[in-house]
Amino acid sequence: MIIRLITAALAVSVVCAPVSVLAQEAAAPAAVPAAAPIPLAVNADVTQDPENILFLDLSNGRRVAIRLMPQWAPHHVERIKTLTRSGFYDGIIFHRVIDGFMAQTGDPTGTGRGGSDLPDLQAEFNAFPHVRGTLAMARAQDENSANSQFFIVFYPRFSLDRRYTNFGRVIGGMDAVDSIERGEPPANPTRILQASIAADHKPQQMPDPLAATPAAPTTITPLDLGEPQR
Repeated sequence: MIIRLITAALAVSVVCAPVSVLAQEAAAPAAVPAAAPIPLAVNADVTQDPENILFLDLSNGRRVAIRLMPQWAPHHVERIKTLTRSGFYDGIIFHRVIDGFMAQTGDPTGTGRGGSDLPDLQAEFNAFPHVRGTLAMARAQDENSANSQFFIVFYPRFSLDRRYTNFGRVIGGMDAVDSIERGEPPANPTRILQASIAADHKPQQMPDPLAATPAAPTTITPLDLGEPQR
């Protein structure tokens, strides 16, 4: 009798155990894939990820290479690439260049008030600081008013952190940025002869030594705090 009871109990446990395990597995939440880490460092190798390298061929005869960081601000990077590939930035001057601070460009009118026909962007503020070589988007007082104008920082300006969208950094030709003509606007402004994305393999455009330098616009309204706004 005892043997029969033990045998019956073992049979019940064998039948029930798989059901219990299946129930536990069904109740357990599905594993969520880990999000890709946001890079803290900028890759300075211009041969890597050419789709996110912006070249600026300047009228001072130099090419500036900028690493765009879609991981930091995807919509701002996409806007810059769209405008670059449309030729929007070709011929535009650096209209506001403050020594020890930044060089601002991206306004086809050269006055600091213009932009593209595309809608303004929602801010993508992030934790990455405005250090030497930072590429960030200019805007008006409205945080969501960035459009086409951008600036390159000469020296760290941490007061701009989390207030202006940082979306890239110069990785080559920073000395060419340092030589951009100062002024608001400069008397002889440095201009972007050609902006291009490295993946498009456009050769560097050099200045025409016989071309006269157009005069800069003579009217511009300074904005408060000397910040890179439009």
